Amino acid sequence: MVEEESIRVVHCGGSELNFRRAVFSADSKYIFCVSGDFVKVYSTATEECVHILHGHRNLVTGIQLNPNNPLQLYSCSFDGTIKLWDYLDGILIKTFIVGHKLHALFTLAHAEDSVFVITNKEKPDVFQLVSVKLPKSSSQEIEAKELSFVLDYINQSPKCIAFGNEGEYVAAVRDFYLSVYFFKKKTTSRFTLSSSRNKKHSKNNFTCVACHPKEDCIASGHMDGKIRLWRNFDDDKKYTYTCLHWHHDMVMDLAFSVTGTSLLSGGRECVLVEWRDAAEKNKEFLPRLGSTIEHISVSPAGDLFCTSHSDNKIIVIHRNLDASAVIQGLVKDRSIFTGLMIDPRTKALVLNGKPGHLQFYSLQSDKQLYNLDIIQQEYINDDGLIQIELTKAAFGCYGNWLATVEQRQEKETELELQMKLWMYNKKTQGFVLNTKISMPHDDHITALCFCNAEKSEIPTLVTASKDGYFKVWILTDDSDIYKKAVGWTCDFVGSYHKYQATNCCFSEDGSLLAVSFEEIVTIWDSETWELKCTFCQRAGKIRHLCFGKFTCSKYLLGGTEDGILCCWNLLSCTLEWSTKLNIRVMEPDPYSENFAAVSQSSEGSDLFVFKPSEPRPLYIQKNISREEVQWGVFVPRDVPELFSSEAHQWLNRSQFYFLTKSQSLLTFSTKSPEEKLTPTSKQLLTEESLPTTPFYFILGKHRQQQDEKLNETLENELVQLPLTENIPAVNELLHTPAHVLPSASFLCSMFINSLLLSKETKSAEEIPDDVDMEEEKESDDSDEENDFTEKAQVTSDPGLEEDIIHQLSKSEEKELRKLRKVDYSWIAAL
Repeated sequence: MVEEESIRVVHCGGSELNFRRAVFSADSKYIFCVSGDFVKVYSTATEECVHILHGHRNLVTGIQLNPNNPLQLYSCSFDGTIKLWDYLDGILIKTFIVGHKLHALFTLAHAEDSVFVITNKEKPDVFQLVSVKLPKSSSQEIEAKELSFVLDYINQSPKCIAFGNEGEYVAAVRDFYLSVYFFKKKTTSRFTLSSSRNKKHSKNNFTCVACHPKEDCIASGHMDGKIRLWRNFDDDKKYTYTCLHWHHDMVMDLAFSVTGTSLLSGGRECVLVEWRDAAEKNKEFLPRLGSTIEHISVSPAGDLFCTSHSDNKIIVIHRNLDASAVIQGLVKDRSIFTGLMIDPRTKALVLNGKPGHLQFYSLQSDKQLYNLDIIQQEYINDDGLIQIELTKAAFGCYGNWLATVEQRQEKETELELQMKLWMYNKKTQGFVLNTKISMPHDDHITALCFCNAEKSEIPTLVTASKDGYFKVWILTDDSDIYKKAVGWTCDFVGSYHKYQATNCCFSEDGSLLAVSFEEIVTIWDSETWELKCTFCQRAGKIRHLCFGKFTCSKYLLGGTEDGILCCWNLLSCTLEWSTKLNIRVMEPDPYSENFAAVSQSSEGSDLFVFKPSEPRPLYIQKNISREEVQWGVFVPRDVPELFSSEAHQWLNRSQFYFLTKSQSLLTFSTKSPEEKLTPTSKQLLTEESLPTTPFYFILGKHRQQQDEKLNETLENELVQLPLTENIPAVNELLHTPAHVLPSASFLCSMFINSLLLSKETKSAEEIPDDVDMEEEKESDDSDEENDFTEKAQVTSDPGLEEDIIHQLSKSEEKELRKLRKVDYSWIAAL
């Protein structure tokens, strides 16, 4: 049984990979990026996540390589700590406790024992750049309280701070101001651009800054798309700047190459621009990168670049401007219209992705599997343009069919509506468009659902709309002479007093269809499409509608906009119970009778887990999130848990995920993700996540039987050895990173001596027994010989036997073995 622990809310991946600039390793084999409370280490060749560095208790805000040791990485966080990691082994080396909220991190090669961070002053919106001295100590946690002020009134974004000319000066930009601090002179120069409101100077704001690595040159990006190159800035009067202009919108980030011969820039055009020799004429482009470029990074070796994009993506680019790898996280769309769905085939999370797409996201590997282009039109990035929105989607027939709805409305009377039905193709392992229906309804579609009952022979889809109708669509033979093509057609149209249809759902066996018309719930027979009964509580417009499952299939649940949750009994056609609950999310567990409901209150969001047949909830957790929870879904587990307590049993077969207003993906667990991924389980993670295929049943069970036999033999032949947990030599060898260990010759003798058994552990009586056992193993070759040798040992004198054994030569031992192999069974006949 699983040890019972309290259930808590944990981040389950899907964090922003584009929150800060990515950082390359010195050999360009790895790339590091912040991801929520963690730092992720990816391979630039395979795009796979190699390590997850976990230890911070709040959002990670900065990462930098250790300039004195390229195999180590610094990270800072809102938790007020700076941590030093060995990223190859994924080991935390040291933690420096600063105490202040840290917003960014910078390192310099000449500052051996110091790093630079951005912290808050007394006011929350005023930030300053300070130097933190990192004390040297053998302990793992050290307080770093020695702070030195560098610059005041700066922007909190690390893109607005840059160190130049091998750390001789630091440049900072904010609004219309450029500040340059010289470390040797300890002076600050400030430059101001015009901030007048006329059209010519309306967008002079600084957006980012970069410094030349070897010369006194500063590049600044601006809101109007211009890039200014500043020179002679050590003199407030003789400074000059030149302009480079290609971007039509704001410059999002700038970066110089390692040698400084070229400047990289990016913005909302989704194009990476390389300015060679800082000249307007020498430009190279890498276009069609898919989304806005937010960050640009350059590897220390100079052979790779990388761009971080607004759709939570990192693209690794070669020096010749060829994209080589794409690391894609969970795409954070402007708004999630489709809600959270689970693909029955891949168990992937499905929701709105980049504009016009559905994204399939693996929750186990925290990685996007693929995108499905639904709208199939080129996306034009323009703020004033009304785009086609993907508003609804639903899976049916165990993942064989997918229905999507897309709409575009420029005026109230001009609604463009289209429904598409996609069929899963086993050959291409993807969805193929089967039927396209223009204007399936005259108004917005509010809900759509498939009949997923096992007994249903014909695939059936129901759509509900604000035009007052619900329509039933069935799969039929198309007008193909060979009768091989199939298509969807409308089979029935229903309404109820012209009220707007708001929700629809099928019962578990598919025999009943429930459609809500504003405040009224109607029940229809799915075979004859006759109206069976209606429920009306006058408690507000129905927002959620769902049938119970398994033993609770006779119940129908409905949540209203006025904050009432109702449960109707379909057998007696009466209201079973109702309660005051302002429900935002209500989801059924596909593998049990449980429902999860999230209610919104002034203090935050609360979770209620209940069965429709029982009056009291199974589990209640208050304040699962301070912000509004918009969507939720139950995800089936690959390996069921074994919780025994009633409050935890709802997590045995499924796990509940929910999405907040800020698009944070959270879940409920008894363990945080970092506690689950121990070093041994990380190695076995691939094997444990394999599906139970027929091959697994053949080979897997055979391996399990072999493991059981091996364990039995090991238990029988167990030799008592001294515990190595508290031996200093063993602990030092196993827990110290390899690159900081002393030489092997120094540790060898100490390590070997620690493993030797002391003489006191063996008694005088045990030693002859061991000798006798060895002698028996060498001489016993058959059952007859066993009997003979046992009789000989009983009759002989043990002390004399020891003397003989020590006096025999090797040749005499061989002759004695030959005599023992002779068959003396004929003696038994006498």
